[in-house]
Amino acid sequence: MNQNHNPHDDVVQPFQLESSSLRGRLVRLGPSLDAILRQHDYEAPVAALLGEAVVVAAALATSLKYEGVFTLQAKGDGAIRMLVADVTSDGDVRGYAQLAEGVRTFMRTPVGDARLLGKGYLAFTVDQKKQDDRYQGIVELSAPSIAEAVQHYFRQSEQLPTGILAAVRQDEAGHWRGGCLMLQRMPREGGIVYEGGGDRSAEDDWLRAMMLMQTCGADELTHPTLTPNDLLFRLFHEEGVRVFEPHPFRHQCRCSEERVRGMLRSLPREEIETMTVDGIVSVTCEFCNRSYLYDEKRRDELWG
Repeated sequence: MNQNHNPHDDVVQPFQLESSSLRGRLVRLGPSLDAILRQHDYEAPVAALLGEAVVVAAALATSLKYEGVFTLQAKGDGAIRMLVADVTSDGDVRGYAQLAEGVRTFMRTPVGDARLLGKGYLAFTVDQKKQDDRYQGIVELSAPSIAEAVQHYFRQSEQLPTGILAAVRQDEAGHWRGGCLMLQRMPREGGIVYEGGGDRSAEDDWLRAMMLMQTCGADELTHPTLTPNDLLFRLFHEEGVRVFEPHPFRHQCRCSEERVRGMLRSLPREEIETMTVDGIVSVTCEFCNRSYLYDEKRRDELWG
């Protein structure tokens, strides 16, 4: 993957609109998203939908305070059975798509259409590294995009007004790029902001911000040279946009020899033997496609 390093790629830019105290995140993924989507050689409709799940997961994860793993999972009965994207609190991001058995081609399928998942659900899970408690939110898959399904979740379950725009595309060289813009209206007393001697309702602030947000095009969200700060200023300069320290992302899988050995040790030896093909047990990571091979000697060492 010979992409030139772009300091504005693979980052999340937190920001706030000073006039209304709305907070937001702008995610830009370049090489990390390209690595996720190209390592499985997905067809474009599948890659674009998984890419959307990854950039949306990155935006959601960085709006939370947690130490561990945030996971977005979409599961349905359609041609794509599952999409998984997870983001660690350290900024490691990964994802994969699982197709229904017998599906051969998506050539005539609209790119990025969430209806490829069929009927199912979208789940958000936060696993804390040092705590036993686990947070999970679930919403029915009833929208044509992952971003719209997430908005529906916040509207129904969290009662926290949230606007999300996401875009994924391939550039002229075939590399994947993605972006996500998220705005949230945080709870505040009274619902009125006083400034400059006047007042304005929180609802008016929110509607105006959503109108400005909708002027952002997919090409701007994924543009390789339009910096996050320049895009935010272009959209919200009249609102007094304030940016904070950006945080980096990187594509990093958490699979390892140690994890695979631990998984195999947890299985009955007889079950492992049923997995043997030509004397070899092969375990392949669904995220990064790396295979771990165990011949008879290495299998004996598991219980050695």
